[in-house]
Amino acid sequence: MTPRKILITAALPYANGDIHLGHMIEHIQTDIWVRFQKMMGNDAIFVCASDCHGTPIMLKAEEQGISPEALVTKMRERHIKDFKDFLIEFDNYYTTHSEESRQLTELIYEKLKTHGDIIRKIIKQTYDPIKDMFLPDRYVKGECPRCGAPDQYGDNCEKCGATYTPTELKNPKSVVSGTTPVQKESEHYFFDLPKYEHILKKWLHEKKHVQDAIAHKLEEWFTQGLKEWDISRDAPYFGFEIPDAPGKYFYVWLDAPIGYISSFKNLCDKRSDLNFKEYWNKNSQVELYHFIGKDILYFHTLFWPAILMGADLRTPDGVFVHGFLTVNGEKMSKSRGTFIMARKYLDHLNPEYFRYYIASKLGNHIEDVDLNLEDFKLKVNADLVGKVVNIASRCSSFIQKYFDQKLSSIETERELFNNFSQKGEDIAQFYEQREYSQAIREIMLLADWANQYINEKKPWLLIKEKNQEKNVQDICTVGLNLFRLLILYLKPVLPNLAQKTEIFLNIPPLIWEDHQKPLENDTINVFEPMIERIEQKQLDAIMGAVEI
Repeated sequence: MTPRKILITAALPYANGDIHLGHMIEHIQTDIWVRFQKMMGNDAIFVCASDCHGTPIMLKAEEQGISPEALVTKMRERHIKDFKDFLIEFDNYYTTHSEESRQLTELIYEKLKTHGDIIRKIIKQTYDPIKDMFLPDRYVKGECPRCGAPDQYGDNCEKCGATYTPTELKNPKSVVSGTTPVQKESEHYFFDLPKYEHILKKWLHEKKHVQDAIAHKLEEWFTQGLKEWDISRDAPYFGFEIPDAPGKYFYVWLDAPIGYISSFKNLCDKRSDLNFKEYWNKNSQVELYHFIGKDILYFHTLFWPAILMGADLRTPDGVFVHGFLTVNGEKMSKSRGTFIMARKYLDHLNPEYFRYYIASKLGNHIEDVDLNLEDFKLKVNADLVGKVVNIASRCSSFIQKYFDQKLSSIETERELFNNFSQKGEDIAQFYEQREYSQAIREIMLLADWANQYINEKKPWLLIKEKNQEKNVQDICTVGLNLFRLLILYLKPVLPNLAQKTEIFLNIPPLIWEDHQKPLENDTINVFEPMIERIEQKQLDAIMGAVEI
């Protein structure tokens, strides 16, 4: 079969703070899917970038006494290191504060203007008279105008999901100064989103671009009626100035998703084998998928595809939405010590523990994922240490001590191997459908089966009997072949453990089709410890980590 061409993105982390474990859910989910596609032989490309514009960046830089450019450069470098150490393997990780982003944003804006999609009008905005600045949506807090929930941001309610403008909030307060904002008039530029309502509905329903729960949510928004979208902001603002409007800047949520395109454009400039137009032209046959959190659903399933349509560019084939991370059943909290930064975790624990645990809970749904620390410790220790790696440890000791590192054949257990091999088709489907928890469940059932086989054969007793050496070699060869299949199936989740296994078994990097053939009559290397148990003191050490 011809390999699929797939472009994959994860949401762009905002460059005013460090990466925390909540960010990692999405990037791990995406990375697993990309690694699986590459193991299948598909041409999968994973791009991302730091989201670098907006008032929060400007204010954070002011607070630190540095320029916004210096801040976003520093944060991007820290993001890259955190992602790398969590084994997230981007093909390109760029920045929205780039010349490629500027050019593409201006080009898309000009296309929208040409199509009559940009509307100019005078509006009233919340204004902080103490800071002498217009306030972006998230710098105003108050009571939700629909349900009355307190302490809600100026763009949407986290409790009831309503969307609104900051001027609609009840009892609003400026997040910057704490004062009650006033309303002030200013001319702004709007994208005519209602114009695209019919074509957006068609885009959503003619092909399954989102999960069912998301489709239902979008129907609610269509029923309420789409609104024109304000794509401009007044100075002072850190971002790209609108070419024909001095003192007006593109709203960060216009140029942020364009960062997907600019990151890919930057990659094209580095690689001669990539054709930018093939991936982004209106009739592109390349698959395009976005992985995002449910908090940015509106932007990615309404604004973004409509902007792409208006700019005569291709739209996504799928927008995959996930829930938030909770810790011990509750929202991450600095006061409770459960707001865990990625770097704090990495200082004390193997990143593959978290990758595995999160994979064991992730499915194709938008429910929140809970990190229960006691369950985390028990599951990793039982599954990875007690079930999977233990097979290699048990079998390799006999191969090393009695058979000079040489495997035999698996003729006596060909059917057992074939049963394990055939499960590869089901597991591949689970990965493809992003049902990782089902893949992990299937793999662990196989691990139980492999351990049961070794326990029943008892090579530690057979080796003491006369003329049973060949039988022991065969049993351990089968055991190591089953271990190899388990690691192959886990490789998208546990790439480091897979690499250690490839070195131990003296084999090339595992690809998915390898599940069809056993390892026989080969010489393996000496087994080295691959993974350690989680200790309670390590969990204690990561608690209490708060953002600096």
